[in-house]
Amino acid sequence: MPSAVRASSVEQPIARAAGAPSVTEMSAAGLRAFFNIARDWDLSADEQIVLLGSPGRSTFFKWKQAPQTARLGRDTLERLSLLLGIYKGLQILLPQPAAADTWIRRPNSAPPFGGGRALDRMLAGNISDLVAVRQYLDAMRGGWA
Repeated sequence: MPSAVRASSVEQPIARAAGAPSVTEMSAAGLRAFFNIARDWDLSADEQIVLLGSPGRSTFFKWKQAPQTARLGRDTLERLSLLLGIYKGLQILLPQPAAADTWIRRPNSAPPFGGGRALDRMLAGNISDLVAVRQYLDAMRGGWA
C-alpha cells in the first residue's frame, strides 16, 4: 500500500498557492514593466534582447507585441526581477527621473564598473552582472548588499 500512495502523490501536480500569480501572469507583468523601463532608459532592441537573456529576435518581438502570451522561463523571470530592482533602486537614489534614467549610461568609477558604464556591465550577458549592479545600488541606498 505505501508504494501506491507514493505513486499517486508523484502524479499529482504541485498546486500554486491561492492568489499566487501564474507564470503567464508574472511573465506578462514583468515584460510590460521591462518595456516601459527600456523606453525610459532609451535601450535599443539589441540591448533589450541581451538584458532578457538573448531570446531569438522573433521571440523578443512577439513578447513585445503580446506580452500576455509569454510564458517565460526562470532565467528570464530572474533577469526581469533584477532589472526591476535596479530601476526601483535608481528611482529611490535619484528622485529626478532624468538623472535616474541616464545613470546607467554615465561612466562610473565605483569598483563594480571600473570607470565604465553600468549598462556595459549589465550587457555582459550574465545574470551575475545584473546582480552586481543591483547589489551596488542596494548598498548605496543602505539596503541589503
